[in-house]
Amino acid sequence: MIKDTSGQDKVLVPSTAKRLKLPLMIGGCTLLVSALVWASFGSDKVSQSISRSELTTATLYVGTLTRDVATTGKIVAANAPILYSTEEGTVTLLSNPGDSVSKGDVVAKLESPRLTNQLEQAKSLLAGLESALERAKLDARRNQLQVNQTLDMAKVDLEAAERERRRGELLIQSQLIGQIDYEKGKDDLHKAKLKFEHALQDAALTKDTLSFEVKNKALEVERQQLAVRELERQVEALNIKAPVGGIIGNWLTEQKTRLSANQPILTVVDLSAYEAELAVPESYADELGLGMEVELSFGEVKLMGKLSSISPEVRNREVTARVQFAQSESLKLRQNQRISARVLLEHRTNVLMVKRGAFMTSGGGDEVYQVEGDIATRRDIKLGSTSMSQVEVIEGGKAGDEWVISSVEPFNHAEQVKMH
Repeated sequence: MIKDTSGQDKVLVPSTAKRLKLPLMIGGCTLLVSALVWASFGSDKVSQSISRSELTTATLYVGTLTRDVATTGKIVAANAPILYSTEEGTVTLLSNPGDSVSKGDVVAKLESPRLTNQLEQAKSLLAGLESALERAKLDARRNQLQVNQTLDMAKVDLEAAERERRRGELLIQSQLIGQIDYEKGKDDLHKAKLKFEHALQDAALTKDTLSFEVKNKALEVERQQLAVRELERQVEALNIKAPVGGIIGNWLTEQKTRLSANQPILTVVDLSAYEAELAVPESYADELGLGMEVELSFGEVKLMGKLSSISPEVRNREVTARVQFAQSESLKLRQNQRISARVLLEHRTNVLMVKRGAFMTSGGGDEVYQVEGDIATRRDIKLGSTSMSQVEVIEGGKAGDEWVISSVEPFNHAEQVKMH
């Protein structure tokens, strides 16, 4: 029988240093981890790190802040009047859309039998009144002649009575007639004087009466002449004329349509001057004002203009505004050509500002991270007016500071963040 090796085994007792080595290592690691955890909880200065390539920064500076609003619009004719029907009638359109017309050309015509008949009746009435006026003049001459004849006869009778009185005085002195006959001659003279005076007054009154009647007839003729001229003007207005030179825009009715008064017929576009029509968001409506400068962009060409009119109403959350601008022959413009524009609302000098970025919305506009070396520190800020590319800094910064203008959400509201 073969024996085992148990007899050769020897029990080894570990030394004290070796027995304490493992517990000491475990305890040291525990203390190190505890210290790191305690440091992370005990200090909130640098709690995380973020790559610098993920951030966008900008430097604060002092300059001129131009508040503006970007918008779009189109080119429209500065003068594009709409022609309306002046009376009820059937319209005949004489010019087609796109036809060139000069000022005063007849572009449409209305047919109104009622108005034409009224004019003919007025002319006939005028002719009757003119005949009545001439007849009144003839009657006045006849009556005046009769009155003058009566006056002349009274004058002759007065002269005869005066002569008889003188003869009676001679005869009474010679006692060739009696006293009664002499007194009768004086009565005849007195009667002749009264008759002459009455005839003279009657002649003056008749003259005034005849003049009044003739004048009244003349006024009736004049009144009817005014009525005829007004009807002639209305009939002439049935010929719809172009108020400006240009081209025919659009027909607003159909050929041979019966229209009522003041119904649109067509438009005439004046190509000699253009304006820009902009659609401005209603949020800026209260800030718009006549005379404000506007920068217009026609592709690579930029022009400056001024607001000339602002619509008082809001449509589709937009306010329509018109811009006048200097034009040249080299600038080729077309009706309804699209453009972009900037309405310059305000110019302010010596303003501390920074480039706009996502920090304005992600941080609520009241916090930002300022870069100092490799550390980004949280700052409370207050922003002011904004432009298309800049924003005013009211509190929380100074010229030369570098801010993170990209979104601040990756910082998780930490007080400090290390950038690498």
